[in-house]
Amino acid sequence: MRRSQHATAAMERLNCPGGRAGGCCRAARGWRALLLPQQNRQSLYMYGSEVAVEKECKRQLQSGVFVIHPFSLMRSYYIMGMMAVTFLNLIGIPMEIAFLDGPSGLAWEGFNVFSDTLFLVDVALNFRMGIIPEDGEEAILDIKQIRVSYLRTWFIPDVIAAFPIGYILLFAGLHYHNDDNPSKTTRMMRILMFVRILSLIRLARVSRLVRFFNEVEKVSNANLEVVRLFFRVLSLFMMIFLLCHWNGCIQYFVPMLEEFPTDCWVRKENLMNATVIVKYSWGVFRALSQMIALSYGSMDAPTNYVEMWIVMVSMVSGCLMYTVLVANATAMIANTDPASKEYKSKMSRLEHYMTFMKLPPELQLRITNYYQARYGGKWFDEQEVMHTVSSALKEQILTVMCSRLLRNMPLFRSRDENFLNSVIHELEYELYQEGDVIVREGAPGDRMFFIDHGQVLEENDSFRRELCDGDFFGEVCVLSRGKHLATVKALTDCQCFSLSWDDFQEVLQGFPDVRKDLEEMVEHEYLVAGFL
Repeated sequence: MRRSQHATAAMERLNCPGGRAGGCCRAARGWRALLLPQQNRQSLYMYGSEVAVEKECKRQLQSGVFVIHPFSLMRSYYIMGMMAVTFLNLIGIPMEIAFLDGPSGLAWEGFNVFSDTLFLVDVALNFRMGIIPEDGEEAILDIKQIRVSYLRTWFIPDVIAAFPIGYILLFAGLHYHNDDNPSKTTRMMRILMFVRILSLIRLARVSRLVRFFNEVEKVSNANLEVVRLFFRVLSLFMMIFLLCHWNGCIQYFVPMLEEFPTDCWVRKENLMNATVIVKYSWGVFRALSQMIALSYGSMDAPTNYVEMWIVMVSMVSGCLMYTVLVANATAMIANTDPASKEYKSKMSRLEHYMTFMKLPPELQLRITNYYQARYGGKWFDEQEVMHTVSSALKEQILTVMCSRLLRNMPLFRSRDENFLNSVIHELEYELYQEGDVIVREGAPGDRMFFIDHGQVLEENDSFRRELCDGDFFGEVCVLSRGKHLATVKALTDCQCFSLSWDDFQEVLQGFPDVRKDLEEMVEHEYLVAGFL
């Protein structure tokens, strides 16, 4: 509902033809709406606001050309679909080349033709795909700039990967079925084998898969860091899977090219008449065994130089796989949970300090427990956070944290909202551990406390009471700056907010009527209670 209202408002601001937004909105909600940028985290991060995203919609509509915006809904769905098709191609093509002896089935030939058509269309669409510049402030939607950029970068690799091998295999297969001449049939089988080997160029589509992963990260509407980490892990494991899959197919494909010599591993394992699944399983088993340097994948060592080279290539690829896996895992771990790592670093320096100062073990334990209770194992700088957010957000944060504490106190319960907001800005967070004496009886008082969480014991010679969440103490001191009338001791870990006399007086300068009322109220309440 909100998105629909936003789209209507956006079209009204785009000065649609005819002076009315209705017709243009209906048109934009059709196929053209799929080309326009959507509001997501990445687009708002790039353009800064919803208004700026609407201006980008207007800029694209005014261009009057067919261009798919990088943040459009069509681009998102298109990338996800192409990722699936590309991955299926990278799995199916090696299996077709290695394990299918005769012509492929109708379903696979149809998928080949569909894939080749789709990749040819993809090459054409890339001339109409907007580009997200690395250091620019807006997407590139100019046709000439898009064309020049694509021709200089990925056009040639994409054309090679999109070479329509599927059509050639389809026509050759039809001719093979319709020809009964044995000599021509043999020649056609050789042509089919050559074309299948030639179809290895389609594996260049793996570069497209990597680019799709990068583009998904850019246009995702989820939490950016989580999405980047997820797709980084997913792409890493998909590449490792593809490497093992291709290696397994090569294990069988090379002996097939040699027409299965008597000393090859396929004959030794009696796989000549086995099913495709069995052959593939043995090929992948040999590949994994060699990549992790476990064994040769069989009882015997390589018996010819071809198998020897296959084993060496497998071992080298396994080493590269380990290197990439360890490097990426190290980078991910290093970038995961920086707040926790910084906390551990701070605690390490603190321990060195306490050891150097020869503090008693009991005091060291209390200091460590204080940091754990204060930061919860995650380091953050509260003042830095408050200084970097806007004044409106800062007020909302403080209101959520402290508003209920002020309203529990009779001195502030019915006060003006502006006065309460001014007081909230002056509150300071403090943490006391179990057994800490927060204030002592007779000590000069210059602040009062609001208990957010925890329990304290307030006592003197004439009374004793426990206070807990939402209670307060020391309110007389913040007005009179007199001495504390009781000792307050923390019974549990206690999270409090304090208001100093200096800060409160500064607030009261702008509210003289409130100052007078508060002084009279405090004096009356404590006279009645017998404190004065």
